[in-house]
Amino acid sequence: MDPMLTLMQIAALAVAGMCHALLGSVKVPLARKLSIDEDRVGGLVSVFGFTLIPMVLAFGFLVDALGTQAVVGCGFILVIVSLVLLASLKTYRMALLSVLILGTGWSALVNVLNVTSPPAFLPLNEIADRMSYAMNMGDFIFGMGAFLTPILVAMLVSRIRLEPTFLVLSSLAVAPLVLGLGVDWERIAAKDAPTVAVGLGILLSDPIVWLCCLAFFCHVPIEASVATWATTLMTRKGVGEGSASTLLSVFWLTFTFSRLVTALTLPAGYDTALIVTLAALCIAFTLCIAFSRSAWLTCAAVIAAGLILGPIFPTLIAILLSHVEPSLHGRVVGIFFCVGGIGWTAIPIMIGSYAKRTTVERAFLIATGAATLLTGLCAVLASVLQD
Repeated sequence: MDPMLTLMQIAALAVAGMCHALLGSVKVPLARKLSIDEDRVGGLVSVFGFTLIPMVLAFGFLVDALGTQAVVGCGFILVIVSLVLLASLKTYRMALLSVLILGTGWSALVNVLNVTSPPAFLPLNEIADRMSYAMNMGDFIFGMGAFLTPILVAMLVSRIRLEPTFLVLSSLAVAPLVLGLGVDWERIAAKDAPTVAVGLGILLSDPIVWLCCLAFFCHVPIEASVATWATTLMTRKGVGEGSASTLLSVFWLTFTFSRLVTALTLPAGYDTALIVTLAALCIAFTLCIAFSRSAWLTCAAVIAAGLILGPIFPTLIAILLSHVEPSLHGRVVGIFFCVGGIGWTAIPIMIGSYAKRTTVERAFLIATGAATLLTGLCAVLASVLQD
């Protein structure tokens, strides 16, 4: 392994996690600064999410065409620019532009960092057999970055106000950009990448690619829905707001550390068995949420959700990258996140709409439907890979 690549990857994943959690961490002081309501704050969050769908796909092609160094450097520059702009905000329109740039930079990082995790955390001759280790370890670091961001932001805003806080965060993004200058990118560069048309033809005609992408389409909205409505579900059962927030933090901690446990303990060859099992458990905890009448069962289901959901994404993308030629990794990660991003957007909207007409608990039956589809897709994926 290249030590500089490993250091760059750790710093980069932490910053990418920071970007993921940033808007949720600053929404209260940002809304106060701009004098905007929750609806406009939601608009900023939506812009960040919608940007992922086209841009992560576009960067997937650029990774394979221009190389990882160019795209990851571009991603960090865009993140730094967006944070500097956020530090000097005057209007809501400027906030939208800043978030658009942030989402674009984050999309570049999401694509590259999924491609570079295997060589960053494993010797090249072990990647094929231990891909799940690399992806779960990388996503553990990403998750820790996301978990620590609200704590860091709250501390900084209370001491130095919002505007300098953005400048401090932008300085953190400089570290992986500088570390990247010392990486031997040629060593991990894929050789003989096919043309756009040929590469797309290979990927879009591959049933494993489709099964992995559709599984992610079903999985990511379950994760997003628990994160979005967990506190609402608990407070409706009589849990205090402070306790509900604490339990949401417990959810994120279990979610993150389940990836570390998976990285360290999952035996080679058990990837598909793990995701089939975890997908089936998603059906169980979403049904518990939908039909629970007690606070303790709802709280237990939320915490169990963190343990269950955490390893699914990194293990699923590990299966995908193990199957696809390295020269197509950028493109297949782009397709994977593009398809998943549609589910990430559409299914929580369906749950929210149905919750308005019924209850949040009843609306979680839509998440149960997604979990059932996820289980079926993972079972088919396991069967196809065995043949």
